[in-house]
Amino acid sequence: MPYVRIPKDLAKIKTKVAFNLTKRQLICFACAGAIGIPTYLLTRNVFGSTGAVMCLLVTSMPCFFFAMYEKNGQPFEKVIKNFIIYKFKKPDIRPYRTDNLYSAIEKQIELEKEVERIVGSENKNPSSKRQTTVPKAKKAVGGSGKKSKNAR
Repeated sequence: MPYVRIPKDLAKIKTKVAFNLTKRQLICFACAGAIGIPTYLLTRNVFGSTGAVMCLLVTSMPCFFFAMYEKNGQPFEKVIKNFIIYKFKKPDIRPYRTDNLYSAIEKQIELEKEVERIVGSENKNPSSKRQTTVPKAKKAVGGSGKKSKNAR
């Protein structure tokens, strides 16, 4: 009876389209062929066969790299994008900041104690209480002595 291994993490399995290659790999290999073959044919007469093959390799290798390279489940362009963002666009030093609830509670307790102390000292010295009175509003008098349309 044949033994078949089944991977535990099925998210890493990619669907193969043709020749046991994924759609991404097929597209990148087609691009490599579309770039490399004309490069070889155009440079064969100028550099000779060996030089033309070297030009073919140099021009098509980036496409092969984009097709095959993967780090932590991310393709090469995402890895480069993340590298550029965090190396050049974001600051190198990112201080660790948290909302410390314990210190906020301590500060609230200190403020409540201060309020109690102030209120308690006012209760002990009733003569030091300030009497607040609301001043009466003065009537606005116009310069010409005429009643305004809004005044009644």
